[in-house]
Amino acid sequence: MKCINCNSIDIGRIGTRQYYCWNCCIEMTIEDDGRMDVFQVEKDGSLSSLNDLFLEVEMEASESAETADLAQDEGQRLSG
Repeated sequence: MKCINCNSIDIGRIGTRQYYCWNCCIEMTIEDDGRMDVFQVEKDGSLSSLNDLFLEVEMEASESAETADLAQDEGQRLSG
């Protein structure tokens, strides 16, 4: 498993379906439906959700991949 924030493999298990990245200090929880919740651990030990940041990045990445696929398909149709 790699950290979705920093791609480090320095991940520790802290509970059932709960993981902690020792490199960038975020906590990841995998839900029953396969969705991942991401939290930043604050100095006082509280957790702040980072889901909105990672959902935006994932959506942008998948949109970019879809756009590239569509452009490639269009290019093949035009040249073929």
